[in-house]
Amino acid sequence: MRIGIVGGLDRSELSYERLARDHGHEVEVHDGDMRGTAVAALAGLVDRADLVVIVTDINSHNAVRQTRKLLRTHPRRSLLVRRLGLSRFLALLQDPAAA
Repeated sequence: MRIGIVGGLDRSELSYERLARDHGHEVEVHDGDMRGTAVAALAGLVDRADLVVIVTDINSHNAVRQTRKLLRTHPRRSLLVRRLGLSRFLALLQDPAAA
């Protein structure tokens, strides 16, 4: 499964990638910064993902809004969370149906 994460802490990206790879999944992260070509990058992430996790605590309102808009036009499973720590991400990897 390919998981797209929008928002969250940049420093956690490598840990997310490592955990996903160890469990047979792929992860792609968008930091939520919406300047420049970020809208196109976000659209690509949503298009490629099987599951999109939107982190609201560390994210711009515009990124959350834009992601939800993209999900309406490109339906994917999605999960809206306030925070996404490594333990919660691991639980998601172990039981994707729980999302």
